[in-house]
Amino acid sequence: MSNINAIILDLGGVLLNLDFQKTENAFVKLGISHFSQLFSQQHASQLFTDLETGKVSPEEFIWTLRKESGKDVTDQQITDAWNAMLLDFPPERIALLKRLKGHYPLFLLSNTNAIHLPAFNQKLKEEYGISSLDELFDKAYYSHLIRERKPDLAAYQVVIQENNLHPATTLFVDDNQENIEGAGKAGLYAVHLKASQPVNELMEKILAGPKWLRGC
Repeated sequence: MSNINAIILDLGGVLLNLDFQKTENAFVKLGISHFSQLFSQQHASQLFTDLETGKVSPEEFIWTLRKESGKDVTDQQITDAWNAMLLDFPPERIALLKRLKGHYPLFLLSNTNAIHLPAFNQKLKEEYGISSLDELFDKAYYSHLIRERKPDLAAYQVVIQENNLHPATTLFVDDNQENIEGAGKAGLYAVHLKASQPVNELMEKILAGPKWLRGC
């Protein structure tokens, strides 16, 4: 599609590899055997959605999970368990961002939280010497900072309105179907990234395979 004028990307599952099972396993070891009922890729209890919208502080989140465990676990153990799902940024995805930013206004819209943000930025720094994801985008929008989360319409509107974007010519990519549906309601050109498809391949297909994307 040649009339794309701006791009909004999701983070987890699109740019950053995730493994939700690692976090579930870690919390089970801490004594929260019912963790999957509280949080999964498809579902999150109020505690987790409140963390993602900044309504609950990391300290309150950790205190609540400690209480759920019924054990004397430390703040660091809970933090490590929560961050266990965060894996890596494949190099071809970082290369993709660098190429895209030179050709399109590029934005990140992520449902994340104040515990994950420094953790994945630290991974980025260790792996690539990049201190923050903010360096790879014109602007990064994090749900706990804008106090809105996908798939709520308001989350997309923050990015659209702040940057005077035309929704119909703004590409939005996410690996969550519910978020794609929310983006569609906001008028964005929303594309679902399937689990088996590399984001680089998808972007090349959508953007008609420009030479600057090949090989990334």
